[in-house]
Amino acid sequence: MKKVVLGAILLTGINATAQEVKQSPISISGYLETYYSYEFNKPLNNSKPSFIYSHNRANEINLNLGFIKAGYTTEKLRANLSLATGTYMNANYAVEPGVLKNIYEANIGVKLSSKSNLWLDAGILPSHIGWESALGKDCPTLTRSLSAENSPYFETGVKVGFTLPNEKWYLSALVLNGWQRIQRIDRNTTPAFGTQITFKPSKAITLNSSTFVGNDKPDSVKQMRYFHDFYGIFQLGRKFSATAGFDIGFEQKAKGSSSMNSWYTPVVIIRYTPTSKSSIALRGEYYNDEKGVLIATGSPNGFKTWGYSANFDYSISDNAMWRIEVRNLNNKDKLFADQNGKFVRDNLAISTSLAISF
Repeated sequence: MKKVVLGAILLTGINATAQEVKQSPISISGYLETYYSYEFNKPLNNSKPSFIYSHNRANEINLNLGFIKAGYTTEKLRANLSLATGTYMNANYAVEPGVLKNIYEANIGVKLSSKSNLWLDAGILPSHIGWESALGKDCPTLTRSLSAENSPYFETGVKVGFTLPNEKWYLSALVLNGWQRIQRIDRNTTPAFGTQITFKPSKAITLNSSTFVGNDKPDSVKQMRYFHDFYGIFQLGRKFSATAGFDIGFEQKAKGSSSMNSWYTPVVIIRYTPTSKSSIALRGEYYNDEKGVLIATGSPNGFKTWGYSANFDYSISDNAMWRIEVRNLNNKDKLFADQNGKFVRDNLAISTSLAISF
């Protein structure tokens, strides 16, 4: 009888412990992505072109992104803190001072209504723009598209987000410190604003519209920037999916001017998944920034670049992935430097990466 009672007590304790672990609001996760990218131009400084911010080192083995993340989630509160390192952090956080260079994410959220899915989040947040993030495992290709590389990966500010009860619509409005910034630029007192609308009419279709309005320069040379990102993600049966996106932006030519410089970029990605462990992706893109708003070249035609890539992924396990990609960029002017110090129109690279999440 004592054995039965003792067994019941032990079993109850085990169940209680398991339930406590299951219901814990705290979670710890991490991500590591190493890579090697061979550039056929063999740049002397082992750096990719300046408009590439992810996987931006050439002809060397390196770490793109590694982070440890602590999360806290309850019914009414949520918070995230993630510290990171890697070449992605070096490139994208270069203007941030001190320890801010290593903060990948740091935010707190409060649920504003007990009856609806309405949240207020504040801090360093993932960008509300685009379908790609710094996490390679969540993106259809190894490297990021030119549109993702030259729009915010992260942002700092306050966001109010609302998901409708049918979960088909998500709406948000943001007040931000600037265009991919943690710390506001010196002598800038202009807040930036953003919006996001996501519509999922079915499990196979996601449509998204995101905007940014703001000035990312000191007030003395204030130039308002207006930017819109639109994309759709479509599941075309069991094995095929497609992503199509279009970004367009305008910025004042000078303070108080009614004339604008503009840039735009269309992207299409087709992905084929023949097995549960493998996939192939093809990408075509074009980026036109003739006046050098975001990508200054000093060349006669500015930045007018076509990009093509082919990607193969293999899932080693549920949380580990190996990828290889061939990508070529072709600019109208001779823009890319080679090992001899000459400039050429093409930039061909073969990249491979190994990523694990836990």
